[in-house]
Amino acid sequence: MALLSLIGRLLFVSVFVFTAYKEFNELGVDGGPAAKQLKPKFDVFSKHVASHIGFQVPPVKMRDLVFGGIIVKSIGSILFVLGSSLGAIILLVHQAVVVPILYDLYNYDAGRKEFAELFVKFTQNLSLLGAVLFFIGMKNSIPRRSSKKKAPKAKTN
Repeated sequence: MALLSLIGRLLFVSVFVFTAYKEFNELGVDGGPAAKQLKPKFDVFSKHVASHIGFQVPPVKMRDLVFGGIIVKSIGSILFVLGSSLGAIILLVHQAVVVPILYDLYNYDAGRKEFAELFVKFTQNLSLLGAVLFFIGMKNSIPRRSSKKKAPKAKTN
């Protein structure tokens, strides 16, 4: 059973590892294609936050955001494969922050083609979020083994 769990965790983090590897190889000086895709979406997200919440998002370089995402996905993936709840929580926070920014359904009409494409990617990422939540729930519901040895029973004559 432990082998199946390890294989499942490896397959799960492959999504994060492969995207982090791809983004790292394309990083360059300006952050690569990931930064170019993120920039307009992050600007719209910043405007939404400023107008609805009143909090001004500080200016940040897209390359730094992409590099931070690479680090978060890498560390979270390593810890997750090792069976750590901390790794699952790191991946959970990453998904919870990134998904609403990258898949900005709130900017499209439901009848448009772009909406349908984003909706598919959005739901795929929601399934990743659900899998992480499932892992955390299962990890916390399994009783831990106590390392204490039972005291030997006293002999009665």
